[in-house]
Amino acid sequence: MSPTPDSASANLQPTFADLQRQLAEARAERDDAQRRLVERTAERDESEAQKAAMAEVLQVINSSPGDLAPVFDAMLENAIRLCEASHGNLYTFDGDALHTVAARGDARLVEWLRNLGGFRPTKDQPIGRLLAGEPFVHGADATEEKAYSSQPMFREFVDLGSIRSSLAVALRKDHNVLGVITLYRQEVRPFTDKQIALLQNFAAQAVIAMENARLITETREALEQQTATAEVLQVINSSPGDLAPVFGAILDKGLHLCEAAFGTLWTFDGECFHAVVLRRVPAGFAEVLTQAPYRPEPGSGHELLLRSAHYVQIDDAAAEARSH
Repeated sequence: MSPTPDSASANLQPTFADLQRQLAEARAERDDAQRRLVERTAERDESEAQKAAMAEVLQVINSSPGDLAPVFDAMLENAIRLCEASHGNLYTFDGDALHTVAARGDARLVEWLRNLGGFRPTKDQPIGRLLAGEPFVHGADATEEKAYSSQPMFREFVDLGSIRSSLAVALRKDHNVLGVITLYRQEVRPFTDKQIALLQNFAAQAVIAMENARLITETREALEQQTATAEVLQVINSSPGDLAPVFGAILDKGLHLCEAAFGTLWTFDGECFHAVVLRRVPAGFAEVLTQAPYRPEPGSGHELLLRSAHYVQIDDAAAEARSH
């Protein structure tokens, strides 16, 4: 007995259902594979972009030994681009105040920072928290920070740059803060973990560049000092018994190495000082110095030297004079 049309159709239904299910699964697998391919391609492109940025910064470091300005500019430009920030700043820290050494983004904000000079952030400000020991500070919305309502300067900074989300990383060597690098967005969009890690890598590179510059500067200064000492010794050997050229050479080298505007070398006879060599001293002042021997007054720099001080440094001679 042959099957009826209805029974044949019923036998085919499970086969169609299986085919539909298999087709749906194949499509899902295809879509998942495409999604993974897109993600891996994006990760590869992101990784390549980061490697290229790091290579560019290293190239600038190698081509600018001891000169940090182009290094900081290249570093900040790449950090802003790769972390999708609207603007950013890089500061150095001298142990007392922060100083803007690189700034990019809103022109008004850049100009405001340039005119600000050295500044000391409070503990309420994100950068202040970095100086207090935090490795990085990530703020979702700067207008929600406590400092925004309590610190006029911070509020002016935020409003001028239309800043919302922010990220700040310390440039740290051992336990010492050498500077800070900051990125900002003009919308509430927190930075990702990858972007935080990337900015930390840039901060590490900045520390390496700063240390290299310090070592180069110290080496150059040491060589200049050795050369100056050798030249003075040569003058001594070529002028036996004649102190005038020796004193002149000593003062000339001291002015050059210490980047001074003018200077005087004195001798002491047991009671008074005598100005024996002057270099680039203003005419009126030179006349005063050479009129007569100088008997040191109590509390003066010369008197402190006589009382065994190794050196006396006066930050502001005019202020020192007014205080007496």
